[in-house]
Amino acid sequence: MSKVLIVDDSAVDRQVVGTLLAKHGGWQVEYAENGSDALARMKRARPDLLVTDLQMPEMDGLELVAAARINFPEVPVILITAYGSELLATEALEQGAASYVPKSRLAEKLSETAEEVLSLATAERSYNQLIHCLNATEFDFSMESNPALIEALVNLVQEMVLGTGFCDRSGRLQVGVALKEALANALYRGNLQLSGPLPAPTDGSVEQRREEPPYRDRKVHVNVKLRRDEVRFVVRDEGPGFDVAALPEADDPSAVVAEHGRGLSLMRSFMDELRYNDAGNEVTMVKRRQDACAADGADS
Repeated sequence: MSKVLIVDDSAVDRQVVGTLLAKHGGWQVEYAENGSDALARMKRARPDLLVTDLQMPEMDGLELVAAARINFPEVPVILITAYGSELLATEALEQGAASYVPKSRLAEKLSETAEEVLSLATAERSYNQLIHCLNATEFDFSMESNPALIEALVNLVQEMVLGTGFCDRSGRLQVGVALKEALANALYRGNLQLSGPLPAPTDGSVEQRREEPPYRDRKVHVNVKLRRDEVRFVVRDEGPGFDVAALPEADDPSAVVAEHGRGLSLMRSFMDELRYNDAGNEVTMVKRRQDACAADGADS
């Protein structure tokens, strides 16, 4: 049973978040009143996931993310963001948080996000010893528009970046989240041309769309180049693309809150470079090795 630690100085908000997560059924939910309390509890019994509010007295969410990355790098952190904390959330993502959920969308997004992050964080590592000997590799995939393949590819890449010592566990999770967002956009927005909130992979509308022309014949093309000092992803779909000029700027707070901008915000925060082609159906993402992260990952 996965253990989730919820951190919020408001007893009411803690209960709201706890109730939402407890409905999942397979998670044990515990609580902390602030960042200091959370760290003390984590020393006594390490959780599988940390869910924290950003704005708290004594130690805020940003400070908690930084401390957790140093002391508990294997524990992923999900932020709960309120209106006005968008730029702080972006900074926390850059410091090691795995994802975020706007407070206004907790009911529809929190459990789903927690499940995704936990799944990514507990991916199999059976080939780590062999992967650690790897100096460079390249993968080139042409995948049908099957949501199940996204999870498989993300898990493979996560094993590779951690096993080679490219990054630590926190960096591994960030790479996985960014790649998953890019793949989901290519599949759902690009090939299947679905608008609005992204559906669940098991949604019947997705299966129906996959059987209809022209969507059924489209593929997602992925190139991954991994070296000791850099990992580069090129993700291309066969859809009509979009107007790249309409993308919000990186420092635009609305990009963090908007549903369509959430994935872009995560990708920008977790990657050192991100750019689209003119047609809007291909994204290139680059993550460079950071010595401190790599050193921790190599010791894993």
